Amino acid sequence: MYLGLDLGTSELKALLLADDHRVVAVAHAQLSVQQPQPLWSEQDPHSWWRALESVMDQLAASHRADLSAVRAIGLSGQMHGAVLLDAQDKVLRPAILWNDGRSGAACVALTAAVPEVADIIGNLAMPGFTAPKLWWLREHEPEIFKQTARVLLPKDYLRLLLTGEAVTDCSDASGTLWLDVGARAWSPKLLAACGLDVSHMPRVVEGSAVSAGLSSHIAIRWGLRVGLPVAGGGGDNAASAVGMGVVSPGQGFVSLGTSGVVFLATDSFRPNPAQAVHAFCHALPNRWHQMSVMLSAASAVSWATKLLRYDNEAALLAAAAQVSPTARANAPLFLPYLSGERSPHNNPNAQGVLFGLTHSHDAAAMAYAVVEGVNFGLCDGWRTLATDQPIGALSVVGGGARSAWWSQELANTLGVPLVTQEGGATGGALGAARLAWLADGGVEADVCLSPPVAQRFEPVAQVAAEVARYQRFGALYQTLRSSFLT
Repeated sequence: MYLGLDLGTSELKALLLADDHRVVAVAHAQLSVQQPQPLWSEQDPHSWWRALESVMDQLAASHRADLSAVRAIGLSGQMHGAVLLDAQDKVLRPAILWNDGRSGAACVALTAAVPEVADIIGNLAMPGFTAPKLWWLREHEPEIFKQTARVLLPKDYLRLLLTGEAVTDCSDASGTLWLDVGARAWSPKLLAACGLDVSHMPRVVEGSAVSAGLSSHIAIRWGLRVGLPVAGGGGDNAASAVGMGVVSPGQGFVSLGTSGVVFLATDSFRPNPAQAVHAFCHALPNRWHQMSVMLSAASAVSWATKLLRYDNEAALLAAAAQVSPTARANAPLFLPYLSGERSPHNNPNAQGVLFGLTHSHDAAAMAYAVVEGVNFGLCDGWRTLATDQPIGALSVVGGGARSAWWSQELANTLGVPLVTQEGGATGGALGAARLAWLADGGVEADVCLSPPVAQRFEPVAQVAAEVARYQRFGALYQTLRSSFLT
């Protein structure tokens, strides 16, 4: 049996996977995000450990889970976060998260200092990445910066507490802007630009390799084997890809989570920084992936649910689904940039816009506009990706995938078939468990299977009015771009 731990933004999830691919047990612990200032997004790393204690206690108490049978542990986690530790590995301040937008000016300064950053890393400097956060810290919190002896990514802080070792994996490290993604190694030049060197960084391993062994006091607490292998693991999207069997060129998925992601696996490093595409290492050796990322996807629907006073997201989606074709054509347009945007605009100052309101619009029309705007944003990202392989279908995962209506609408917008698969809601944790299985000697062809298809959504060709709305959506952003507050 294998244990996968997935540290998300809103919850930590633990999953036990049997070697016949059965999910034996799942446990959850909620997390909260602090936003003390506009554009800021932070979490207390100690809350992650408390969440881990909660899920492990839940598993230990479950009659279905025998933790002594666990053979290895894998980790998955939210990417880009900056966990700052002193020389005694004490946390110096709250972690700055992936959706924190305070370092826009730092991105400009970093790019000016190292103009070839995109050539070295294959990615643009964006506020979500880790390196600009440290640039910002050096300027605005110099005393904290001086005390910083080590910078870890969120899941790797949990690894440190579990094993005593500072290690990361190639896929998660790709999101720091310090990793030479093609070479799968730290870039001394980019580190030096931020006032750091390799001594501040964790050791890098492949996601399917053993990173360290479980500490004795941790093992004894929950009845695990001392020295249990802990796999390198992966950033959340790469780990989800492993969980969904997206490991070969031409395979991909769309995630309708807090953020929105379109992910394509590749067998070579294919950067496209001009359109803010993320070109990262996969969690498996000798593979990479392309990824477009929008910062507000299902989170935009959650925002609209509260604003429009629907009971829950399902109620909002049900109302949006009932909007007639005529009302759709005349609905407002929604720019879903509630937290700025990454792909393809790379604009931390972009803002949400509900445009074209009249007395005739009701809550359902606005609900429809929000979902449509998220779909249009994902389509913008989808059109930046490239592969030599034919795309049969993309898996759709995340909370939004629970809505068959939304999945069908998204398939229509992207013009590509989408499928939901059994276990899609546990993708990151399942991928972490599979990486643990590989670290324990499992064979990729046996471990990284595609889960059975639950439902398939064939795209319906868009009518002229829908095409025109997408064109207006793109034109609206260009018109308003210079008007967003900075």
